[in-house]
Amino acid sequence: MRGYFGIGVEGLNKAMNAGSLFRTAHAFGAGFLFTVGASYDRKKGGNADTSDAVGSLPLYNFDSVGDMRLPEDCALIGVEITEEANLLPSFRHPRCAAYVLGGERGELSKELLGMCDDVVQIPTKFSVNLAIAGAIVMYDRLISSGGFAGRPVVPGGPAEPLPAHEFGKPISRRKRAMRNGGAKARGE
Repeated sequence: MRGYFGIGVEGLNKAMNAGSLFRTAHAFGAGFLFTVGASYDRKKGGNADTSDAVGSLPLYNFDSVGDMRLPEDCALIGVEITEEANLLPSFRHPRCAAYVLGGERGELSKELLGMCDDVVQIPTKFSVNLAIAGAIVMYDRLISSGGFAGRPVVPGGPAEPLPAHEFGKPISRRKRAMRNGGAKARGE
């Protein structure tokens, strides 16, 4: 999958859970990490973040929801148990996304939910640990990217081969811009 993703947490009670989330994000190839209204204690989180993710990736600590700044064209995706949420297995991940989870003893604030482009829910019977929820979302992003061979029809059967990539005709940036919103390409 082209693009990038970042992952973060709003509110934080246990630095070890954030450390585990950040370590897993590092393993899955995250582009950045962030907190909102939380103070990440790197020393405590480092007990779980054995990869030193925050030493390898940018970590943004936003004091409040209003202070949040994401890259241009980066979709904010909330991970929360709500009736309005899309079930994760049916969700199409955006090319560029920032996923945000609520703290361990709470949920995403209404203010942050209002800023989200989409909200997804993991179809479980009850809430799971912050780091586990983040790992599930990142794994789903990875497997839904289409970069892997199909699963066998029966256990132990042969995996479907990954189709060879076919290159299309080159697309100029100007033509792509015109196709995606004309006025922007003309500088209006």
